[in-house]
Amino acid sequence: MTFSDIFKSSYLENVTAVSALDIVLSLSLAFALGLFIFFVYKKTYAGVMYSSSFGVTLVALTMITNLVILAVTSNVVLSLGMVGALSIVRFRTAIKEPMDIAFLFWAIAAGIVLAAGMIPLAVFGSIFIGIILLIFANKKDTSNPYIVVIRCDGHASEERAVDFLKQHTKKCTVKSKSAQKGEIELNLEVRLKDDNTDFINILADTDGIRSAVLVTYNGDYMG
Repeated sequence: MTFSDIFKSSYLENVTAVSALDIVLSLSLAFALGLFIFFVYKKTYAGVMYSSSFGVTLVALTMITNLVILAVTSNVVLSLGMVGALSIVRFRTAIKEPMDIAFLFWAIAAGIVLAAGMIPLAVFGSIFIGIILLIFANKKDTSNPYIVVIRCDGHASEERAVDFLKQHTKKCTVKSKSAQKGEIELNLEVRLKDDNTDFINILADTDGIRSAVLVTYNGDYMG
């Protein structure tokens, strides 16, 4: 028997059957973990426009990855073909939120670990990651910078607005200013004293102030 025959009989023709029970169990757990990842993503999302389609993608990605790894582990030839197919795939969609990348890798990792048969690792690992994300993503820090965008009528209104912000925030710095006839627009960086943002409502109702907007650096409108 030649080396080619040995290699073919030992590897290329070696197909491990995956039982229907294993498939159903693995995909069901992948679906459950995908829903959990979706739940954590929804609770920790901090962008402007929440995308439910991305959340559904996380569920689908967990199951698809699980299915692919199940197939790959059952056949060496299929695994080699999968590597070749993935090597020519190019993903050009831009990821705007850094946390989205973490959730994508989480979904992929959960699908891989489940397909490898490491169910406790996949379940407890996902629960631990989810708890950490829920704790830190929802933690509010008043030291984080905010931008206040103010449109006012004139110089007197501008001075009143700046003085008002200096009284109601820990720090207030003018970042930019644009002026045109009858209107001034200010962009100021502020640090909040606490979680209370009612001062923006008061500022917006002040005479000479046309509008006042408080926005975090990641685009979350607060008032």
